[in-house]
Amino acid sequence: MNTIALNVNRRAVEALAEPRTSLADFVRDKLDLTGTHLSCEHGVCGACTVLLDGVPARSCITYAVACEGADITTIEGLDEDEVTVELRAAFTREHALQCGYCTPGMLVSARDLVLRLPDADERRIRVGLSGNLCRCTGYVGIVRAVQSVIEARRASSIAPQAGGGRTSLGPAGSGRAVPDRNEQPVPPEWQGFVPASDGIAPVVIPDFAPATVLEQRFTLPHVPAKVFAMFDDIAGIAACLPGVSLTAPVSPERVEGAIRVRLGPIAAAFEGAARVERDPATLSGRIVGIGADQRSHSATQGEIRYRLVPIDDGTATAVELSIGYTLTGMLAQIGRPGLVRDLARRLVADFAGNLDRHMSGATPREAAPELSGWSIVSDILRARVARFFGRGGEPG
Repeated sequence: MNTIALNVNRRAVEALAEPRTSLADFVRDKLDLTGTHLSCEHGVCGACTVLLDGVPARSCITYAVACEGADITTIEGLDEDEVTVELRAAFTREHALQCGYCTPGMLVSARDLVLRLPDADERRIRVGLSGNLCRCTGYVGIVRAVQSVIEARRASSIAPQAGGGRTSLGPAGSGRAVPDRNEQPVPPEWQGFVPASDGIAPVVIPDFAPATVLEQRFTLPHVPAKVFAMFDDIAGIAACLPGVSLTAPVSPERVEGAIRVRLGPIAAAFEGAARVERDPATLSGRIVGIGADQRSHSATQGEIRYRLVPIDDGTATAVELSIGYTLTGMLAQIGRPGLVRDLARRLVADFAGNLDRHMSGATPREAAPELSGWSIVSDILRARVARFFGRGGEPG
């Protein structure tokens, strides 16, 4: 949970939110502002549109934690707004709504057009409202309503506002956020990290607070000292991980490399660096890394903590893993928690098998050139179907 502070409808609000909580869910569930409607939840229909620092924004695809310090205005906050009052009257007069589900988002977007457009040009109004879908009216009444308000205001010598009141470039709200109090700041050299053409990664690899943490455990039929020594062989460990390759010589504390991932049509190659920490006294260690994929515009920070526990009178080892990560960009949109847990279990199982074969001197399997999410998902689905029919078809 993250504590976020922001202003909603001119009222200071401070509340807890999960990192993945959308702004729409936040205002609806935490603040009971249900005038913000949810429909597609993919940023397509516009029903969830609110004002973020005065700019229309899709609240279903905006993370609440990204709005730290911002001013949010929902449809409830526009009850006494002059332009919105005029638009409501025009919508009623022009029969611009039927079921009304799209209307809150439509009014927010229409208000922005009334403020910005110099005249009531039908084409520009239709283009401006193209991100708000209505399945009832056919848009004719909506366009007429917006036209009538623009015409009346310009006839009253109310000039358009350049940019609709926007004071800075960039995504809505980008100029207002303050550093997240729940996380350590990322050094400037890692912000918007893109691997340099010469392959040299930034020197500093920061600590961070993972958005998601997964706990995993597996056993190896080898003594703890041998397993701990193996974990010091970075090249050997990389060879046991599908899709992983090293891009620079390994130092005792630092490694640079890449991991290739494919999930359906989305392929990504995260390039970056990690620092390695080890504690022989406790047979434990930590790997902290950061990287980015230019193609999908995704970035990630990751942390793996491991601890080796002797079992079977010291003849075998239990490897306890804590895997934490934060993912942003396109790939973050498909990283559902349940799927990620299943993927993590499968990946750890593959890693454990490869590690055991490597340590036993067996012929290692050929390393996969990339980590294929769909092949793992299909295996997971087959396993779940098998478990379902193994219980006689009774839901668990």
